[in-house]
Amino acid sequence: MGRSRAPRRSHVAASSRNGLLKISQLAESSGVSAGTIKHYLREGLLGDDVVKTSRNMSWYPPELVDRIRLIKRLQEERFMPLRAIRDVLEDDPERAARLVELEDRILEHALGAREDERVSAAEVRRRYEVPRNVLDRLAELGVLTPGSRGYDQDDVAIIAAISRFRAGGYDEALGFTVYDTLRYQQALAPLVEEEVAVLLERVAGEVSVDRAVEIIASGREPLRALIGAMHSKLLLAELRRQRDGD
Repeated sequence: MGRSRAPRRSHVAASSRNGLLKISQLAESSGVSAGTIKHYLREGLLGDDVVKTSRNMSWYPPELVDRIRLIKRLQEERFMPLRAIRDVLEDDPERAARLVELEDRILEHALGAREDERVSAAEVRRRYEVPRNVLDRLAELGVLTPGSRGYDQDDVAIIAAISRFRAGGYDEALGFTVYDTLRYQQALAPLVEEEVAVLLERVAGEVSVDRAVEIIASGREPLRALIGAMHSKLLLAELRRQRDGD
């Protein structure tokens, strides 16, 4: 009887021991379906670091798990098209991941604080002389965003400002309505969009996420003061310009 031969180690077995994953394992680890992963592969989002062992069998590096999760988040949470995601990942995938983490932490920090500081609708109506129909209309316009627990601190600041405006004579009798607030909202929206892009670009990767959140939080009140002061200067300058022009 001849000596039994040791089984030959196939390339598949070697790949498996080297930590590579089948597409089913990749799907299970990332929480993304195999069909979606195949689509990412066709779109060139996952690179070409693939070990093919047969026509129908491929093995993938485990590093793709985080990349797949990031792609899915950019799709679902940032509404980015795959072409834009591919460009971001080709440029600097690690930076893209840091930006997503930073955005999430900032929102988590900000939204958590707002939920803890909400003021009930009844209390807002008690504090400020703003008619209920005005508050409802501001909410319909998206200027205010009350929840089931009432208004957050930014909402309360807006309501307080409108209350002071009305007390000073800015009311419907002179033609001032809730729609006047939309001018400020529409003017600020592109400024804020640019501000966030610049801010994230400067802090992502330069400091830790915790430190970045601290920096952004500490800049909130100075930014409000800066915008208020600059608005005041521009307002006076425009009044002078119109006087001199007349």
